[in-house]
Amino acid sequence: MPLLVLAALGGCRNQDNEAVSATVIGDRPPALGDPVAKPLSPADLVLVGNVAQGLVRFDAAGNIAPGLAERWAVSDDGLSYVFRLQKTNWSDGRKVRARDVVRLLQRQLARAGRDPVRDSIGAIAQVVAMTDRVIAIELNAPRPHLLQLLAQPEFGLVSNDQGTGPFKATRKDEALLLSRTLPGFDGDQDQKQEVALSAAPAERAVKAFVDGQTELVLGGTVGDLAVALGAKLPRGALRLDPVAGLFGLVPARKDGPAADPEVRALLDEALDRAALVGALGVPDLQPRATILQPGLDGVSAPAQPAWSASPMTPERRQLLVETGDRLFPRPSGAQQPPTLEPPRPILVALPPGPGGAIILQRLKADWEPLGHLTVAAAKPGGPADFRWVDSVAPSTSPAWFLRSFRCEFVPICSEEADKLLDAARLTGFVPQRNAFFADAERMMRESVLFIPVAAPVRWSLVGRGIDGFSENRFARHTLTDLRAKRGTQD
Repeated sequence: MPLLVLAALGGCRNQDNEAVSATVIGDRPPALGDPVAKPLSPADLVLVGNVAQGLVRFDAAGNIAPGLAERWAVSDDGLSYVFRLQKTNWSDGRKVRARDVVRLLQRQLARAGRDPVRDSIGAIAQVVAMTDRVIAIELNAPRPHLLQLLAQPEFGLVSNDQGTGPFKATRKDEALLLSRTLPGFDGDQDQKQEVALSAAPAERAVKAFVDGQTELVLGGTVGDLAVALGAKLPRGALRLDPVAGLFGLVPARKDGPAADPEVRALLDEALDRAALVGALGVPDLQPRATILQPGLDGVSAPAQPAWSASPMTPERRQLLVETGDRLFPRPSGAQQPPTLEPPRPILVALPPGPGGAIILQRLKADWEPLGHLTVAAAKPGGPADFRWVDSVAPSTSPAWFLRSFRCEFVPICSEEADKLLDAARLTGFVPQRNAFFADAERMMRESVLFIPVAAPVRWSLVGRGIDGFSENRFARHTLTDLRAKRGTQD
């Protein structure tokens, strides 16, 4: 895939009116389409978030900012959100009317059960147009994190393959040129902002940054972090988002070793999380053994497995090996008989790139000494026993974390935990809701429905002169005001 950069972007890049060149790590260029109709690539998510805003959007710091709605109000009981739309048009010149927005939102909500992000928003009872510019969202129970979910690019509003901003996208040669015009203040000249948006694999994106061909690289994950760490980057160029989320292993099939809860418990306890995190080389990344991440709203003490407080002594390791020998018996005798087939490997679907290779190496080091077993990477798209999950939480609520392991989404689950999540969705009493979440997490953790390792990793490369960029907990980056000093963004 060629690196798509406008040839006209040569010369000095520090002028305020110069288009910013931005590259998203990915295998295909960004294309604006219906967020409901197909999965969005990383480049698509960046594009949709900047040209097809939802009712609200994220600013550079990850705070809620006006989008298609210029303002909103929340009822005292938290059951009603009323949005007033800004006066604007679709790309074909039609006015944006409340009834059109309601229709698009209803399509989004109809897909609610198909992925955890939309599933987390399932407390919405109805969306109605009150006037041509006023929309009301009515809830079955209070959702203080509703705006964070609505600001995600998955809820960008697209009509006829076009959005309402803040940027407009045009194709120039092989690049997408995003542009917007801000009216001048008190007679000043209008300000035009432009971004040339492209996509490239990690190696080419990092090289383009080092060579000065692109000023901003977005969409980095643990799979390709080693590419950035191995490059000669300017001081301060590598930025890590302080994200929360899920980063670890989930059983991927109903049969095989992952289906045995005793096997899952053994592999979970035997995993040296500190060594794995250290091998990844991520500054300040902390290992964890809980599904829920500390710091989430309403979560005081995530459920810890009983063994997490005990050091991995030789005696404890020996007990794990004895369990492994029982579950994965070794061949008798000093040598393996030539007629004994090697064990089927435990297949793990891993992130692509050097990060996946590092994870595989650590899994082999921790698991293979347990008994007569081997660990191997699953072929892309092929069968796997475990799948590596690397997902950023779309809000500060614990709901998304736990609902990611509902029976609707994973092959091995807990129906009792699902019932608790359904009860949490319907209750309006916050302490009771938090208690349901705590009980559900405890059940999931005891059943080892997920083997957590740490928080996800999201990184960017930011060049000199891109003063409007900020790291944030959602790893959603607006392309507005990239050359503005912090604190002066619109």
